[in-house]
Amino acid sequence: MLTEPLIAQMETLGLRGMIRALERQSASPDSAALSFEDRLGLLIQHEMADRQAHRLAQRLRWAKLPQLACVEDLDSRSPRGIERGRLAQLAELGWIDQRLNLLITGPTGVGKSYIACALAHQACRQDKSVRYYRLPRLTEDLLRAGAQQKKSAFFKHLAKADLLVLDDFGLAPLSDEIKRDLLEIIDDRFDKTSTLVTGQLPVDQWHRYLDDPTLADAILDRLVHNAHRLDLKGESMRRKKAA
Repeated sequence: MLTEPLIAQMETLGLRGMIRALERQSASPDSAALSFEDRLGLLIQHEMADRQAHRLAQRLRWAKLPQLACVEDLDSRSPRGIERGRLAQLAELGWIDQRLNLLITGPTGVGKSYIACALAHQACRQDKSVRYYRLPRLTEDLLRAGAQQKKSAFFKHLAKADLLVLDDFGLAPLSDEIKRDLLEIIDDRFDKTSTLVTGQLPVDQWHRYLDDPTLADAILDRLVHNAHRLDLKGESMRRKKAA
């Protein structure tokens, strides 16, 4: 079969990775020495790799992570009060498979958001759906969805994510409406999916921060009691880099 008609058929089937691999094989004289099975195997490997890369790109676009962070770049040597091997254990993402939460707390600049983004990126690499929000931006989107009478659809959108990252929890007071919305979000995800929360406030101060005993009890009961905790300590890493 001629190469051009073959490529046209592969394009119809959406086999773009195989097309690029076939073009490389056609341009390489060494490929002629390979058996049919070896050449076909290489084409299939390239197609699988291409699809995995495409899926990862889609996952990352949907996640909207604010920084490109990878678990391989996490510096476990920095004195941040993390037990040896703890980051590696969390990077295996067993807690997501078990539908547990992760709470990362500590002073500003110690790397809470970076660790959260690295774990979220790792989840995307494992073909899990991820959505990232800074809490102030989530508040804006909730108000916008409410004004457009689309809040129910927005809740369903968030509930679909295998991992929801809520960054900068506790920075600013929340209105009663946003607290109720937060309860809806956490309740939709309870025992079904995982939520990762970062904040400067220690977890034992979250109840006081929410400033509504009934809503605080309901939110924290669903968020805290089935969660791993990572309490970071130390000086600001941004300040160290600047120095």
